[in-house]
Amino acid sequence: MKALQHFAHGNPAEVVKLIDLPDPEPAADEVVIDLEASAVHLADIKLFRGDEGFKHDDLPRQPGYEGVGRISAVGTDVTDFKIGDRVFPWWGTGTFAQKICTKAETTMHAPDGDANQLALMMVNGMTSVCLLEDFADLKEGDWILQNGANSSCGRYLIVLAKERGIKTCNVVRRESLFDDLYALGADACVVDPGTPDELAAAVKDATGGAELRLGLDLVAGDATTRIGRCLASGGKVVNYGFISGEPCTMPFHDMFFNNITLTGMSTGRGLAKRDMTEIKQIYDMLAEKISSGELKAAIAGTYSLDQYTDAFAHAVRDGEDRKGKVILRPND
Repeated sequence: MKALQHFAHGNPAEVVKLIDLPDPEPAADEVVIDLEASAVHLADIKLFRGDEGFKHDDLPRQPGYEGVGRISAVGTDVTDFKIGDRVFPWWGTGTFAQKICTKAETTMHAPDGDANQLALMMVNGMTSVCLLEDFADLKEGDWILQNGANSSCGRYLIVLAKERGIKTCNVVRRESLFDDLYALGADACVVDPGTPDELAAAVKDATGGAELRLGLDLVAGDATTRIGRCLASGGKVVNYGFISGEPCTMPFHDMFFNNITLTGMSTGRGLAKRDMTEIKQIYDMLAEKISSGELKAAIAGTYSLDQYTDAFAHAVRDGEDRKGKVILRPND
């Protein structure tokens, strides 16, 4: 079989190579999965580059956080799966390969539907749920504010919040995105004018003066300040990305006079708060919604394994230039 191998830190095109490996054989408690689709995340690129907080010491290694595929072999003790079943492997099982061998215990059944969409469920889907559930006691009729609203997580958040009766005010960089977000169920959309007070005024107008106490920040840098300025006294900004590449900024007077707090979000910490029964229930819910098309991410492009350098180059583009998520199709 063919697989990608990450062997050093640096330019992804130079520190990853395509290699041939023997087909894996499952141990008694394992399954072999033939990957249909594997999502490429910015976290993968950061791992390849060895960015701060993402550097691995255990190189060489097989990269890939998530994907979806079908079982091609089962261990002798496995009773929950059979050959041909469609499944999700657990996080970080090295899905940039034609086949992977993984524990049956953490493997989950996958429904019918678009493999490219389902390949995004484990990371982006769970991230959206944790953002909605873990940082505020949100009730029907409450508002949340988010930037990066056209991202996969942002689009999932709009749909999941709408289902719970939670209203979303969505900050984007261009008005042409409004129609798509309103079609998903967005309650308000505003263009980021680039200054905190202007954004606060635009959000106040768009929400009818609603008190917003939770702001979700995917961008970081000065965008964190702009989100915080829109919140009511005691509001919380949750940062879960840094598209800008800059550290989060939060002025002293916003924290001191308006009691705005800033906290970071990790989906791994969100998973740690939940037992496996709850996690699987959430993933079953997300899988059903993705399968039906209720949750849908923009797909920027699909690439075979031997096109990995093109896939990585596409994945590092700016969001508006990238236009969605990049997917590897290992067996195409």
